[in-house]
Amino acid sequence: MQDVKDIRGLVWGLALLAMGIGVFLAAPHKMAELEKVTQSSLLYFGRFCIYLLSIILVGGGVKKIIDGLNRSQNSGPQE
Repeated sequence: MQDVKDIRGLVWGLALLAMGIGVFLAAPHKMAELEKVTQSSLLYFGRFCIYLLSIILVGGGVKKIIDGLNRSQNSGPQE
């Protein structure tokens, strides 16, 4: 049962990492589209929030992956 949880955690970590990278790469394009629609000082705040979100997603994914790998190495073959 623990192996299933470890695999789920690893997959979840990879998904978080992929989404964080995707948000980071899509942010410039989305901000350019938003600048065409509106000229506001809130664009800087929006850009900050989008990049902060991507950093949080990447950080959470990396943490989840590292924790899962450390847990699987510590629970190796027991005698």
